[in-house]
Amino acid sequence: MKIAGGKKNKSNIPIRSSILLCFSHLRWDFVHQRPQHILTHASKQQQLIYFEEPVYEEICYPSIRVNDRSAMITIVTPVLPAGISATKADAIQRRFVDQILTSAPHDRLTVWYYTPMALRFSDHLRYDVCVYDCMDELSAFKNAPAELAQMEKALFQRADVVFTGGQSLYEAKRSLHKSIFPFPSSIDVAHFHKAREPGDDPVDQADIPHPRVGFFGVIDERLDVEMIAQAAAAMPEVHFVMLGPVVKIDPLSLPRASNLHWLGAKPYADLPRYLRH
Repeated sequence: MKIAGGKKNKSNIPIRSSILLCFSHLRWDFVHQRPQHILTHASKQQQLIYFEEPVYEEICYPSIRVNDRSAMITIVTPVLPAGISATKADAIQRRFVDQILTSAPHDRLTVWYYTPMALRFSDHLRYDVCVYDCMDELSAFKNAPAELAQMEKALFQRADVVFTGGQSLYEAKRSLHKSIFPFPSSIDVAHFHKAREPGDDPVDQADIPHPRVGFFGVIDERLDVEMIAQAAAAMPEVHFVMLGPVVKIDPLSLPRASNLHWLGAKPYADLPRYLRH
């Protein structure tokens, strides 16, 4: 096994007395959303190790990629051979987790879960605090693992505190844990307030007529594309500007109309520029 990227020390992970180890189904570099916002704030007080789901490549031996995004944020990505069994994948990731924690001596460990599926290789950890941030009803997602509900039940039993990504999710889960709190997602006010400042329209939006209706977010099976198509048809004078990556659905299945514009994913830093107009 080899460790690539990051600082040129033995472990690649700075030694801190307190570590927050997060297991997430979302890539740190995919879309800047709830995990990045919350955990970036948390990293101001303790070292964050963000353990992503594995990537599968045509390789013979597993490895991990370790990248330091700041002095306090380290991204860990397992790289596993394509076609490996789930049992072997879990065993390898368990070994990776142990190696990372051994190479980063600490006095206090907080484990933070965004995906219950990570329990398959992390249920042996001894921690000080266990947090489950239930940001979505993952079992309702397309291609959700069959055992997800069972793993979530186990995580509820293990967690010291549970947060939910909204009030309705809280109402659905509140009876499952004695210390559960609604923690609705919000916005970065300082970042998006930039949309109030003057500035040029982005090139790929500049020629779209007004009035405009804007949307930004992940475009997947949860988006009501039929409603969007109906709205575009009912208001032909309004132009709908849709920003975001298309995942888990066929881009060709998205509705098309002269007043419906799918502009794709945009960097988080650029979103205020689009919203401004």
